[in-house]
Amino acid sequence: MTASRRFRSVTRIGPVQVGTSYDGRGREKHTAACTAPRCGFSADYDSRAAAELAARTHRCPVR
Repeated sequence: MTASRRFRSVTRIGPVQVGTSYDGRGREKHTAACTAPRCGFSADYDSRAAAELAARTHRCPVR
């Protein structure tokens, strides 16, 4: 089942977008997702700083 989320405070760091949303239990979650074709990187974090760090250090395996 896919998660349908409303993201707010979306920023872009290189090819990675970082957004903030609430999970199913009402907790704030921060997601980092790469928008490059065939990359597939995405991860949820508890803090915005962790999501931005992941975005800054992400290297796409597909070139």
